[in-house]
Amino acid sequence: MRDDEKYTNNEELLLHLQKLLDIPETAALHEFFTELDTLDIARTLESFPAKTRDFLWEFIPDEVIGEVLAEVDEDIRADYIEDLSASDVEQIVKGLDAQEVAEVLDVADESIKTSVYASLDQEIRAQVENLHAYEDDVVGRYMDPETVNVKQGVSLEAVQRYIRIHHLLDDESQQIMITDKDKRLLGTLTLIDLIKQPQDAVVDDYINDFFTLNDQMKVSDAAALLRSKELHFVPVCDSDGLLVGQLNAADVLEITQDDADLTLKHMSGVSDEEEVFTPIMRSAKSRGIWLGINLLTAFLAAFVIGQFEAVLEQIVALAILMPVVASMGGIAGSQTLTVVIRGLALGQLAGNNKRWLYNKELWVGMCNGLVWALVVGLIAYVWFSDPLITLVITLAIFINMSLANIAGVLVPLVLKRLQIDPALSGAVILTTVTDVVGFLSFLGLATLIIL
Repeated sequence: MRDDEKYTNNEELLLHLQKLLDIPETAALHEFFTELDTLDIARTLESFPAKTRDFLWEFIPDEVIGEVLAEVDEDIRADYIEDLSASDVEQIVKGLDAQEVAEVLDVADESIKTSVYASLDQEIRAQVENLHAYEDDVVGRYMDPETVNVKQGVSLEAVQRYIRIHHLLDDESQQIMITDKDKRLLGTLTLIDLIKQPQDAVVDDYINDFFTLNDQMKVSDAAALLRSKELHFVPVCDSDGLLVGQLNAADVLEITQDDADLTLKHMSGVSDEEEVFTPIMRSAKSRGIWLGINLLTAFLAAFVIGQFEAVLEQIVALAILMPVVASMGGIAGSQTLTVVIRGLALGQLAGNNKRWLYNKELWVGMCNGLVWALVVGLIAYVWFSDPLITLVITLAIFINMSLANIAGVLVPLVLKRLQIDPALSGAVILTTVTDVVGFLSFLGLATLIIL
C-alpha cells in the first residue's frame, strides 16, 4: 500500500508529515516521499512555506525531481531552477516527455534553455520547441504533441502489430487517430473496434466522427467546450486541419482546473500567480493594485453620501441603517454575478436567452427585494418607531435589490463584449453600482419623504 493510501484525505497526510518535521526523522522523511507519487509530492510541497519547502526538497528521490518540478506551481519551479546550472537542469529533464520538459524550461533563462535543447533527443527537442512557440493561454500549450496515429488504408491487424512493436499505447491513450499522407486528421479509431472487428478490415471502415480543438483556441473557451461535452480525449489540429497533438484526460483536467482557478482568483482581485504560501511582499503587491481600485470606487460612494449631508445631520437613524441597504444590494448582485459568470464560462449565454435572463433576474430581485424590504422595514419600525424611516428603508431595499440583480447580469455581459474578463473586474464594478444606487435611493427618498 502506498503511503498516501494510508490517509483518508490530504489533511491527514500533511499532519503526519508535520509530525515527522517536528522530530525531524530523516529516514522516515525519505521513506515518506519515496512512497508518494509525483502529483502527491507536488501538492504536498505547495502546502508549506518556502523555508520548509527548501528543507523538504532534500528528501525527494532524485529520479522523480523532474516530474515533480513539472507539476508544482510556476513560482515554486522558478525558485528551484534559479539556483541550478545548465548541467543540473539537463540531468533533471533526462527521461521526461516533451510536455514535462517544456514545463520545466518555461521558467529557465535563455542560456539554460539553449544548453538543454542541445542535450535533448532530436524528436523531443522539436516537440518542446513547438510547445514553447505557443502562447501560454492557448490549447497548443497544453496538448501532448506525441500522438498515436496511423495512415488510412491499413488493416486493423497491421495497426495492432505496429502498436505492439513500437509500444505506442499507454494508460492515457483512448483512441487511435487516422490521418492521410499529409497528416490531415480524417477520424478516430476506438481501441474496442481495433480489437473486436475483423482484423483483415481496413481502418477506413471504422472511422468515427470526431470533435477537435484548434491549437490557437483560448484555454478559457476550450474549458467551456470540454465541460459542456464531457470530453476526456480530444485531437488538436491547426487551422489547416493537420493533426498537431492531442489532449488526454490529464490535459483536459488541467485546462478545466486552471480555468476555474483563474476565475476564482480574478473574482477576488488576486493575481494569477498567487498561491496559499506565496511570499508576503509578493502577495501584498499583487493584491494592492485591486485594493487601490476598490478605494477609488469607495470614494465615489462616499461622494454620493456627502451630497446628503443635511438629511444625515438631522436624522441619525439614517446613518445607522445606511449600511444595511448597501449590504443587501451587494449580496443580491454578487449572487447574480456568480451565476452569470458561470454561465459565460460554460458558454450557456448567447442570443435571445440573454433577454430571458434579464427578465428572470429582475423578477428574482423584485421577489427577494419585496420579502426582505418588509423584514428590514419591520425591524426598523420596532427599533426607531418612526413610520417615515420605515417607509424609506423599505422602498430603498426593494429598489436596490431589484436593480442589483439587473446589474449582476449587465456588468459581466458588457465586460465580455468589451473583451474584458468579467471575473477580473466584475465584482469591483458591481460593488460600486450597488453602493451608489443603494445610498442614492435611500438618502434621496429620505430627502423627499422626511425633510
